[in-house]
Amino acid sequence: MSESTVSYNPFQPGFAEDPYPHYQEMRRADPVHQSPMGVWVLFRHQDVFRLLRDPTLSVEDRNAHSTPMTELMREAVGDEADVGIATMLSRDPPDHTRLRRLVSKAFTPRTVEQLRPRIEHLVDAALDQASEAEWNVIDLLAFPLPFHVISELLGTPQTDTVQLRQWSGTLVRSLEPVYDPELLKAIAEAGQNIFGLILEIIEWKRKNPADDLLSGLIAAEHEGDTLSADELAAQVVLLYLAGHETTVNLIGNGTLALLRHRSQFDRLRDEPGIADNAVEELLRYDSPVQMTRRIFLSPLEVDGKHIEAGAVAILGLGASNRDPDQWGANADDLDLTRPGASQHVSFGGGHHYCLGSHLARLEGSVALTKLVRRFPNLDLAGDPVWNGRINLRGLSKLSVTIGQRAR
Repeated sequence: MSESTVSYNPFQPGFAEDPYPHYQEMRRADPVHQSPMGVWVLFRHQDVFRLLRDPTLSVEDRNAHSTPMTELMREAVGDEADVGIATMLSRDPPDHTRLRRLVSKAFTPRTVEQLRPRIEHLVDAALDQASEAEWNVIDLLAFPLPFHVISELLGTPQTDTVQLRQWSGTLVRSLEPVYDPELLKAIAEAGQNIFGLILEIIEWKRKNPADDLLSGLIAAEHEGDTLSADELAAQVVLLYLAGHETTVNLIGNGTLALLRHRSQFDRLRDEPGIADNAVEELLRYDSPVQMTRRIFLSPLEVDGKHIEAGAVAILGLGASNRDPDQWGANADDLDLTRPGASQHVSFGGGHHYCLGSHLARLEGSVALTKLVRRFPNLDLAGDPVWNGRINLRGLSKLSVTIGQRAR
């Protein structure tokens, strides 16, 4: 297939359910692709790996040329399109460095490991609710677990989880290519609603300080210019979204992958020593985040293509993780003992390497290993239902039955 006859199209039928054949097509035909959507899209591991770690690239919108999508967003929602711009995810150093330093102590490997007993308790409590009839892994386990963990880590009071889940599910669509003005308005409204809720939580925490992450962030705000009020609210929103939406996908997508590869399910059940590598392979096999973005501050040549300053590049994390040039001829296979599985790019790279990667790994490892050992005959009950997202691609429903009662 020639370059002139192929174009990246994440809206084609079946893409949300399985984007990997299209990624393969793009890697072969046009791996550094200038999309009609006004952005560059990169599909090969060598290019994605390189640009993730390039400190000369930016994540700040002010450095990007406008694209059809950004123009549509401005027309649809105006200044409300700036919701969340103060998060560390959308800041370059030194602002990014300053913001990240304020929360990084809560996510070190040592600090995260101290959460293991609580995570194990939450997983056990969730699985205790599994019925003999079919049940939804997403509702019972994948969503509640990371939501409870990040809420307890922050020290936030109980809130309406159903409403927050609805708002969160809408807001994360801001990370997607969206061309529907009504959806753009809904995204902006969800962002305003979540920010309003977080501001209420912050005010409550000011009156009820404790030994938790949110109290620490509030204390940092009081130090002066370390953390502004807007930045405080933005980081909490980011932690809520990044702290649970992606882990929902890891647990849900990982469970589905294991059920579709029974020999690998059985290996994880019978060989608990492979759990850490198994989580890395599941992260590689079906990345919870399919893409990330970088902005060129100066012209750069990639694979013979000239990319101008101000251009936006979408780095295909999911595509990179299945590149046979990196992973071999069996790149599309699931192998829980794959050597080098941890070299995936599912957590990004460079300055913006995922702050919560240790926590996500721990939650995924505990949840999946307990699930397969507790229910060794777990099986699918009907077709999985995908959430329809292109970037934070995951399941909204994964119905299963437990077969014979657990060990």
